[in-house]
Amino acid sequence: MDEAGDLKVHVNGHHTLLLHQSVVCTFSGRLRAMVAQEKKRMKTASRGGGGAEVLMAIELAGFPGGADGFELVVRFCYDSGRLPPLRPTDIPLVHCAASFLDMTEEVRAGNLLVQAEAFVDDGLGHWTWADLLTAVKSCDSLFSSCLLDKLLSALFSRIAVGAETLTRSSSSTCSSSSPDTAGGRPSSAARTPESMKPSCLVGGREWWFDDVASLSRASVEKAMRVIGCYGAENKNLTLTRFLLHYLRRAATLRKADDQGCLSGLADTAVHGVELGGGAAAFSCRGLFWALRVASAAGMSRECRRKLERLVGKMLDQATLDDLLVSGDGGGVYDVSLVIRLVRVFVSSVKEEKEATSPSPLSSSSRERMRKVGRLLDKYLAEISPDHGLGVSRFLAVAESLPDSARDCYDGVYRALDIYLEVINSLLCPI
Repeated sequence: MDEAGDLKVHVNGHHTLLLHQSVVCTFSGRLRAMVAQEKKRMKTASRGGGGAEVLMAIELAGFPGGADGFELVVRFCYDSGRLPPLRPTDIPLVHCAASFLDMTEEVRAGNLLVQAEAFVDDGLGHWTWADLLTAVKSCDSLFSSCLLDKLLSALFSRIAVGAETLTRSSSSTCSSSSPDTAGGRPSSAARTPESMKPSCLVGGREWWFDDVASLSRASVEKAMRVIGCYGAENKNLTLTRFLLHYLRRAATLRKADDQGCLSGLADTAVHGVELGGGAAAFSCRGLFWALRVASAAGMSRECRRKLERLVGKMLDQATLDDLLVSGDGGGVYDVSLVIRLVRVFVSSVKEEKEATSPSPLSSSSRERMRKVGRLLDKYLAEISPDHGLGVSRFLAVAESLPDSARDCYDGVYRALDIYLEVINSLLCPI
């Protein structure tokens, strides 16, 4: 087009482009409305003075993608409505820009929004894993969820296909590569959570854990909703292990003003632990690890009770290191947690006894109780030097088991001696 532009567009206050109204307003309903409004304003202003003609200028504030995004839109308009060469990672930007500028079918047939959606629908199955991941992250940076549901469905479909392909390819050799290298291109259709079978593990993690854990909290939460595994609906063990991996990473990076934002995902993980197998899927140490992670992420009281009940029932399989959970106030260790777990264990043993017969505890139940007794004596010895441990807390731990759990009280007495020495040193410093 030879004639000079007649529309100056300021993008986000930093970039200015000189364009033709007849071109851009043909495709953009928003620009068309802004130009019409500006013409009225200029016409009203010109009645009073009648000075020289002024070039029309409009301001696009908050435009997604800034100058780069607007340049893609302009190229589309000046190429008579044909998409410029795009990478898959450009699509979230183009889609968001088209929505912002109202480039819909009502404005013009075959407009940018519908072409961007067609680009996704036709090519999503051929995108690489890296393309999908970057496109999802682009949606985060644009604060837009226009395409997020579709991209997340495709991402987790790719995970399911990758798991199936890797499982079929070899039962003896594992690959930590993405499904792009596993042969073939997966469909973009969303898979059910049940199709996400455990594939080859690398260091206890699925090949995709670290990649997906790099997404924002909002995207991870949205993904769980999209595939029907959020909250109490989560029964998938693989997704549960991923969430615990994600929460451990996210909790360490979380800012102070983000307090509580991970609680929904923490509860989802706990539901997955409970409904995905519980003690059958997790060792006692694994459950303690899940408890630590979910606690740091701010799980609800209800979910804490559920998880502590699972852990408490397996307390006879715990080690001293498992019990040494850091306290969040008043002492070095979380003594209250251990007391609650012991109560759960004792209650579960009694329930087993009542369910079988009114007779005394079986030999296996007595041995389990003694194991916890020996463990608790070691725990008392470990926490007794803690200056912040109150007398009531110490006694509560010592008295939390029935007498039948110990053959003798030597361990308790030794721990008590240490504790009294600490108390005495505090009361009577040298």
